[in-house]
Amino acid sequence: MVPPGGPVNAATREPSAPAVSRSLSRRSLLLGGAAALAGCTLNPDRDHSGPDAPQALPLSRSPRTAWVFSSGGPRGFVHVGVLKALEELGLAPNLIVGASAGALVGSLYAAGLNAGAIEALALEFQPLSLARWAWGQDERLSGAAIADLVREQAPKTRLEHMPLAMACVAARQRDHTAVAFTAGDVGLAVQASSAIEGQFAPVRIRGERYVDADWTTPLPVRVARALGAQSILAIDASAHLDRAPAGAERYRASDLRKQALVNADAEQADLVLKPDFGYWVSLSREFRERAMEAGYRETLAQGAALQALHAA
Repeated sequence: MVPPGGPVNAATREPSAPAVSRSLSRRSLLLGGAAALAGCTLNPDRDHSGPDAPQALPLSRSPRTAWVFSSGGPRGFVHVGVLKALEELGLAPNLIVGASAGALVGSLYAAGLNAGAIEALALEFQPLSLARWAWGQDERLSGAAIADLVREQAPKTRLEHMPLAMACVAARQRDHTAVAFTAGDVGLAVQASSAIEGQFAPVRIRGERYVDADWTTPLPVRVARALGAQSILAIDASAHLDRAPAGAERYRASDLRKQALVNADAEQADLVLKPDFGYWVSLSREFRERAMEAGYRETLAQGAALQALHAA
């Protein structure tokens, strides 16, 4: 499937380290072999229409301050470090909005898992276990294991019951409209938000197919505004294009296109954090630690501005 404006790149849309190529979700997972995959999904296109199916409903509580976590594949590990620092600063939002990797990290925190527990999970889990073969689909993989992981780890598994209001942003496949799931099964909502077009099977919910929002709404600040947030902290996990090294030229057009999408939403935020941890990414423990440490340091460095934002 090719979205408007051109082909979709890897889950990260960011080049990766030599050890794990930029197309880690496309190449490492697809070529890693069936032995590395956690089983299979026999009916990946079934329609989820029961009472637990995610819904985009108005929030039952009025949010004042929202944290918005961007998409970014492995770059999303930076969100964990940001959360750790925000927690140490004693700050809390009324709403979390996340896309793709941001939906995964944000939903665990909104459900009641503290930053330390999320950090331990981020360091310990095996990324290749989050893919299953999707039998009978054009896409070779299913993200059903992502849904299972979130359900297993989240203290609350329905979005509307979480201590913090949570919105998981996915793209409706037929028109690439951003949809913010605010009620229903959090695992399925995160799976839909993380379903990389052309690689992971779309998630059918109430008759509509949903896919990863990375190439339509990578930093859903305007979604947070539409949900009523007055003050918004946005965490942007996309690449610092001025850090692009030799060898990254072939990704330039893709990077610029994504940056334009990010910028359109970043302008609507009150404060944007964009921690710098280099251009290349991987799934190694060293990279995870580096990304999380960069998010932690950058957030603490902005402590005064963050305190002012949350006090406004």
